[in-house]
Amino acid sequence: MTDDLYWDPFDKEIDVDPHPLWKRMRDDAPVYRNEKFDFYALSRFADVDAAHLDPETYSSKYGTVLELMKPEPWDTGQMIFMDPPAHTTLRVLVSRAFTPRRVGGLEGVIRDLSAELLDRQIGSGGFDFVQDFAAQLPSLVISQLIGVDPADREDVRKMIDGTFYLDPEKGMFNETAMAATAQFHAYLTGQLEERARNPRDDMMTALIQAEITTEDGTRRLSLREASDFTGLLVSAGTETVARLLGWAGVLLAAHPDQRAALAADPSLLPGAVEETLRHEAPSPVQGRVLTRDVELHGTTIPARSKILLLTGSAGRDDRKYDDPDRYDTRRTFDRHLSLGRGVHFCLGASLARMEGRIALEETLRRFPTWDVDHDNTVRLHTSTVRGYEKLPIIV
Repeated sequence: MTDDLYWDPFDKEIDVDPHPLWKRMRDDAPVYRNEKFDFYALSRFADVDAAHLDPETYSSKYGTVLELMKPEPWDTGQMIFMDPPAHTTLRVLVSRAFTPRRVGGLEGVIRDLSAELLDRQIGSGGFDFVQDFAAQLPSLVISQLIGVDPADREDVRKMIDGTFYLDPEKGMFNETAMAATAQFHAYLTGQLEERARNPRDDMMTALIQAEITTEDGTRRLSLREASDFTGLLVSAGTETVARLLGWAGVLLAAHPDQRAALAADPSLLPGAVEETLRHEAPSPVQGRVLTRDVELHGTTIPARSKILLLTGSAGRDDRKYDDPDRYDTRRTFDRHLSLGRGVHFCLGASLARMEGRIALEETLRRFPTWDVDHDNTVRLHTSTVRGYEKLPIIV
C-alpha cells in the first residue's frame, strides 16, 4: 500500500499541496521512512504532540532543520538548537526581556504601522499583499521591539530581507543570505555593546541586563547569546507572521462569506488567526534527533535517527479535528501545534497572534473584499517554511 508513497521536505512540486499525501502518511505510514535523505517522519497529531513534549528523547541540539542536522551537538547560542537544562536557563533569561508589558505595549504601534502601510494602497486597484504589507509589518514591529534607532530601520529591514534571500539552486543557505545574516549579527552586536555602555528602555538593554541564578552562580547573557537570540526573534517572528498573513489573504479570498463575517465583527478575528495557523502552518516541519530507540506503530526507530515532525500534517488530522480540511474561522478547538509545544513553544506567540489579528482587522477595514491574482503569485519554499513570497491582490 505504501510502495508508491514518497515525501520529502525539499520537493517543490509536492509542497504546492502536500495535504493529500500527508493524509496517506497519517493513515498508512504514520512512521514514514525516507531512505534518500535518511530520516523518519511523524504525521499524526498525537505523535507530533508527544514528541514535542519529550525533549529528552526528541533532541534539538543536533539541529532542527534537516539540512543542518549533524552527528555532534551544535555549539550555538540559538535556543532552538538546545535542550534542557541549557535551553531552560537561556529561555528564563530572555523571557525576562520579552515581557507581556513590553509586547502588550506594541498594540498601538502595530495598528499605526498597519494603517501606514495599507493607506498607501487605497485607490491603487491592487497591490502585493505580502511584499507591500505582510512581510514589511513584522520586520518594522520587531525593529521597534528590540530598540532599533528610527534612522537605522530601513537599513535593518533590508538586512532582514537579505537573510531570507532564496537562491534557486541553493535554497535558503546561500552566500547572499549568509552575508546578510553576518551583517545583521554584526549590527546587533554593536548595538548590544552600546546598550551595555548606555542603557535604554528597550529589549536589547533588557537582554544585556537580565540575570539568573544557576548552579554556577549568577550570570548574564553573553554578547553572542544576546545577539543570537535577537537574530532568532527577528527571523522567526518575521517569517511566521508574513506567511500567516499570506495564507489568510488566500484563504479569506476563497471563503468570501467568512471574510464578510470577519469584516462585520472583528471580535471573530482571534479565532480566524488560530484557524489559519491550524489549516496552513507557516512552518510545517520541525526536525529532531532521537536519543534512544523508540517503538511506534509497530516500527522500531533506532537511536540517533533524524525525525521530522510534520506540524502541518498534524493540523489536518481527523483523529483530532472534525472535517479537518474545511477552513472555518468559527471552528472551536483546544489547540494546534503550529506555534510549537512544550519547552520550545514559540516565545513570541502572543506577539504573532496580536500582529495577525490587528493586521487583518486593518486590512478588512480598508479592503473588505479582494481577489487573488493567482497567475502571478510566487510561492516561498524551504524545508521548514511554506507560504507565499508574492501575493498580488485586486481590490
